[in-house]
Amino acid sequence: MSIQDPIALGPTEKGFMVGYLEALSLVERLHRLLLDVIKDEFERVGVLEINAVQALLLFNIGDNEVTAGELKSRGYYQGSNVSYNLKKLVEMGYMHHQRCEIDRRSVRVRLTEKGRGIRDVVSDLFARHAEGLEHKGVLGPQGVADITNSLKRMERYWTDQIRYIY
Repeated sequence: MSIQDPIALGPTEKGFMVGYLEALSLVERLHRLLLDVIKDEFERVGVLEINAVQALLLFNIGDNEVTAGELKSRGYYQGSNVSYNLKKLVEMGYMHHQRCEIDRRSVRVRLTEKGRGIRDVVSDLFARHAEGLEHKGVLGPQGVADITNSLKRMERYWTDQIRYIY
């Protein structure tokens, strides 16, 4: 049984497969929409030198000091070009970087005051959206909890697939 051969699926499996594929598509579209929402916010406030991916990275790092390697392992950054974005953020003055004393190959990064300003813009945007979603009845606390729990279970399942299926 495979995605390429949905005819071989029974009605129950076919329904689940359709729902699963729709959920995957929604996650992908929501991520792209999130980047568009951030981009629009930065255009609105007149910040044009930074892109949405970089702004989200600054938001996710927050007050932490991390190594470049930790950015992906801690879930702060999902892309493959983390080095490029870190270099640009340092060059533009949004992040400090410093070589680790113990392991000179490793670089630790943290936000500058300018970077914290960007983090605050994104944080304010998310706060407005959370308030709007709840106020307009689009999604309440239980709905958010249900979505989050379901996505965490999928994340654990996929992580297990990567780790244990070879």
